[in-house]
Order: sequence, then structure tokens, then C-alpha cells
Amino acid sequence: MSLKMLPNILTVARIAAVVPLVWLMLIHSFGWAFVVAVVAGISDALDGYLARRFTWQSHFGGWADPAADKLMMSASYVTLAYIEVLPMWVSALVIGKDVVISAGALAYRWLFGRFKATPTRLSKFTTLLQVILLWVVLIGLIGLPIPSPWLSGLIIVVGMLTALTLVQYVVIWSRRAWHQHHEQGLVS
Repeated sequence: MSLKMLPNILTVARIAAVVPLVWLMLIHSFGWAFVVAVVAGISDALDGYLARRFTWQSHFGGWADPAADKLMMSASYVTLAYIEVLPMWVSALVIGKDVVISAGALAYRWLFGRFKATPTRLSKFTTLLQVILLWVVLIGLIGLPIPSPWLSGLIIVVGMLTALTLVQYVVIWSRRAWHQHHEQGLVS
């Protein structure tokens, strides 16, 4: 095995960690769920750093890494809404954004061919806040006091930024599709 494979191995491990994370939350083992969530977050940062630093990027990593992030966040937020810890609306926004972006990416690929999706700064920041919210909620469930107004504010900010990121991606990819459509001479 080559070290070049390490980012992909970390990504696959993060995907595999989704089931234990959900199970730990469902059985209310929030301490261990927090550990899994933190290790997953660190592995996400590490695989990205290694891929960029040593130019170990791969086609597999290019789609598997964001898919792992979407799977981890969606599964976590659905579970936290299911156990009535997070409001359903924030869970629906996180999942809805990922579904719309994924469907848009598939449609773009089908209509125009291969493309390179690069996350925006807003998207990266939103994902970071989604991870922080997950960690904060788990810390609160472990028993450490989290001020209610602070948690409510973080939930609202995550919801607003998630919605804004969705709008941003729809605008960016709609423009790209429109330009691609006109470049191919499909419209007179």
C-alpha cells in the first residue's frame, strides 16, 4: 500500500464511522458518539491536508470526500432530530441542501459531462459550523452545560448559512449550465 492512498483510506473510514455514530446516538451513548464525531472531523481535515500538501488527490477522493461529509452530516442531523435534540427544520435544511446539490451535480454531469466541483468558502464555513453544532449538541448531551441562548443562536446561524449555501450553489451551477448550454450551441 502506498502512502498516496492514505487520504482515501481516511475517507472510507469516515464513511464506515457513520453507522457506529448513529447507533451510539440512538442508544444514548453520547460520550462515545462525541469521540467518533471528533475523530471523523479530524480525519476529514487530515485527508484534505494530505491530499493537497502531497498532491495525493484522486478522482475517487474528489467525489468520495464530499460524499462522506454529506453522509456524516445528514445521518447525524437526522438522528439528532429523531431523538428530538435538534429541531426537524434544521435537519431538513441540511439534508435538503445536500439532496439538491447532489441532484444538480448528477444533472449537470448527465447533460454536460464531467466537471470539477470545488466547494465555496461559504460552503466550507457552513460545514465547519454544522460540525461544531454537532459537537456542541453532543457535549450538551454528555452533561456539560451549554447555555440555551447560545445553542439556539448556533442552530439559527447554521440554518441560515445552510439555506444561503444552497442558494449560492443553485445560482453558481445554474449560471455554469446556462453558459455551457450556450457554448455548445444548443440555443440559438
